[in-house]
Amino acid sequence: MTTAEHLPAHPALASLRRARELFLEGRQLPDGVPEEIVAAWRRARFFGVRRDLQDSATDAPREAADTPRNAVRPDESALLAAARPVLERLAPAVGTGRTALLLTDERLRVLWATGCAPGDPRCEDLSEQLVGNNSAVLALRTRRRAEVHGPEHFLDLWQDVSAVSVPVLAPETGRTLGTVTVTSGLCAECAPHPWASLAEAAAGAVEAELLARSQPAERVLLDAYLRAAREQGQAVLALDGRNRLVSEAAGRLLSPEGLEALERGVVALLRDADGGRRAGGVGFPGPTECDPESAPGAVSEAVPGTTGPDPEPTPTTPTQPVPSTTGPDPEPTPAAVTRAVSVTDVASNSYRIRLPDGVRCSATVTPVSHRGSVIGAVAVLEPLGANTAAPVGRGVVALAGRSVPWRHAVGRATELARSPEPLLLVGERGTGKTALAHELAPELLVVDAAKGEPGSLIDELAEDHALLIRHVERLTQPDTAALNSLLETHPSAPLLVTYTPGTPPGPCLQRLLDSLAARSVTLPALRERPEDVRELLTALAPKPAPGQPPLTWTLDALRALEQHPWPGNVTELAHVVRALAEQRRVSGPVRRAELPDAVREGPAARRLSPMEHAERSAILEALRRNGGNKARTAASLGIARATLYRKLRGYQG
Repeated sequence: MTTAEHLPAHPALASLRRARELFLEGRQLPDGVPEEIVAAWRRARFFGVRRDLQDSATDAPREAADTPRNAVRPDESALLAAARPVLERLAPAVGTGRTALLLTDERLRVLWATGCAPGDPRCEDLSEQLVGNNSAVLALRTRRRAEVHGPEHFLDLWQDVSAVSVPVLAPETGRTLGTVTVTSGLCAECAPHPWASLAEAAAGAVEAELLARSQPAERVLLDAYLRAAREQGQAVLALDGRNRLVSEAAGRLLSPEGLEALERGVVALLRDADGGRRAGGVGFPGPTECDPESAPGAVSEAVPGTTGPDPEPTPTTPTQPVPSTTGPDPEPTPAAVTRAVSVTDVASNSYRIRLPDGVRCSATVTPVSHRGSVIGAVAVLEPLGANTAAPVGRGVVALAGRSVPWRHAVGRATELARSPEPLLLVGERGTGKTALAHELAPELLVVDAAKGEPGSLIDELAEDHALLIRHVERLTQPDTAALNSLLETHPSAPLLVTYTPGTPPGPCLQRLLDSLAARSVTLPALRERPEDVRELLTALAPKPAPGQPPLTWTLDALRALEQHPWPGNVTELAHVVRALAEQRRVSGPVRRAELPDAVREGPAARRLSPMEHAERSAILEALRRNGGNKARTAASLGIARATLYRKLRGYQG
């Protein structure tokens, strides 16, 4: 690749190089120097970093580039063990030029390195306290891809070096484990860094390898779950007493209360199936009595034993691990367990569990064993027959989301909706109030107070016809008074009401809200449940045309979507997904660069006025057109670079 010696002088870097020299000489800096870069130089000076640092103790030995001194030993680092095969496959791609590939841990210690870049900038430790500003420090701090070029560094030997770093996140917890960094000759004119895609791919592959190396017992349970879920739409759960895997179809059948009841029954059943042994440390305590014949409500119906499924499973339904909220219950479970068919291996037995009243499905449970112990179970749900179906409109809510705030709100709404009394759904615009109301009661007379007067529909309510009033805050005062009077005479009227807080309610509306407060549910905003964004993306994406792949997303795009505050909540997210599905002309996963400017660049740190919103959008669009080059962006907008920097800082201040 082109080295720094052959690159033409970049005006922005030339001025930045001059500013660095003035800073090191203790002289006044010119206007337009980015504040974050000056702050990084100041921190390096505060830490006592030497600009002419050349100590061989910090240089990675060329003859052992992948095992620098004082690095964490392979047997001490799960990150290195997972990353080494990935990085070794990529090493030939960077080994032919003046480029280096490095892996650091969360303390920025270099665990692995290969290749050679100008100035041989590989060190045993890239922490800011030792070497000053660099891309790995920035990526670790921001949890996103970061680039640092030439004079943005503090060290002299890195003045002709460009570097890009991508954080490596733990797949299950999201904790930052380290960074993948690529260094090369100066290439500030390229946007993004020429090796940015390789760094992104390497970090993603390392995260995938970390996921594949999860605990063996949990992996065995996951494989059993995927095999059971191979049939399209089949309602499947996997439980081990601590974790849950729930398919989309199972989420539609089970309420949170039903899921907890099923988990208690399965845990008690598996204690007995495992013969009192602790199941591989995954949450099944010692022996308890669990006689299927004596379980409350047990029936003596045998269930055919299951056979081993296809060893090469392909998941067909979305899954989302959900932390268990209930521990093993030593008391008798309310679930009814039928006797098992006698087969040779305990993991091949099937048990039928019938759940308590109000849960409109039954479960066939198959224990999963690993190394001689029962580690969990896979449950297949079946809806009960039509003669025992739940009343219309009181079924289980089927909306995407597995976060604790969302499931708690849905569970409470489902519980309240089982009795024919008024129910108030509160939440910001776009949080799913109307969708939830239709799930609670599919056959509803609907009136939108924002579009017209309810008038005669309130009379329908008086005759016990179920009614949904949307945007109750928009009701006229006479209609609100009529509704208050009706509820006084018909306190059990089948009424659902959605309310979006905003301006302070008047006395008449406040009286209505007070009367409904005891049976109200507040739906969380999407920014309060970012972990649900990925499942929502799957649910909101339109069905692809025959022969076309479904809409998928890069890891960087997913992070941007999860970090966006979504003032329009799920409705706004749905518009973004629909627009991308209809307008994009490229194949492959959706990249961060394809997202709307406000989502791609991240939220402003403070509340902006409408004028500032418009100005910020114009600047972000200009930055996008100019590939992120601030000098060209300022010129295209007809403002000075210093003004552009000041405005960008102002949005974050």
